[in-house]
Amino acid sequence: MKLGAFDIFPVTDGRFRLDGGAMFGVVPKTLWQRCCPADELNRIPLSLTCLLIRAHGKHVLVDTGLGDKEDAKFHSMFAVERTPTLPQSLHRLGLSPDDIHFVINTHLHFDHAGGNTTMNGTGAVTPAFPKATYYVQQGEYEDAMQANERTRASYRRDNFTPVADANQWALLHGETELLPGVTAVVTPGHTRCHQSVKVESEGRVAFFLGDLIPTVSHLPLPYIMGYDLNPVQTLGSKRQVLDRACEEQWLLIFEHDPLVQAGYVSKDAAGKYLLQEVTL
Repeated sequence: MKLGAFDIFPVTDGRFRLDGGAMFGVVPKTLWQRCCPADELNRIPLSLTCLLIRAHGKHVLVDTGLGDKEDAKFHSMFAVERTPTLPQSLHRLGLSPDDIHFVINTHLHFDHAGGNTTMNGTGAVTPAFPKATYYVQQGEYEDAMQANERTRASYRRDNFTPVADANQWALLHGETELLPGVTAVVTPGHTRCHQSVKVESEGRVAFFLGDLIPTVSHLPLPYIMGYDLNPVQTLGSKRQVLDRACEEQWLLIFEHDPLVQAGYVSKDAAGKYLLQEVTL
């Protein structure tokens, strides 16, 4: 869709599944299963929606999905369906990996940064976007490199160290405007330095949420993932973003919702957030 002078496109790397209880934290299954029915292994379907921004003659890609490096065991564990893949999604827009100028990672978990790199014909892992500069918060990169027992399963080094080897990282320190109207905004909680992306042109604003609010079902303030390292911090980040989105009519873009790409939020008399769905 057009966003002022910019174009924004949802691009997908397919779908996968994660444990429903982990996705909703302290919220009981009797509540979350009404909106997100689980399979026999208690897993719920999730989209791998990334965002392509065309602005100032540049192509900006936000997050990169799971990528193509994982084995059959991984695909079975997470019920991966990469149809279409991210490269196929870009091809439908007439783009190749060489056409991407900026890659912004909201954070470096495997379902957001897996497509940063790819395995070439010799079995070596190399950056998937050879002409791009990759952006993430420095604190997020440091935490990924020093992952602990709680976080190690989510951070896979072959998703980010080959980018460093190719000297393609540009590490950020707080909120940063990367291009006029395209800003990385720190929204901590899921990880210490998780960031979302604000896109603003001619008075219109779109906000790519990443894992701050992964699906529409996570709009209620207490609905916070068990994966979040600091859920109380997530609560504050959510409240701040949702209130501004209501007041300023931001278009919110959801990375993991299997049915809803985007929408505008409002509040009812009881303070509940309501979504008006928009198809990009």
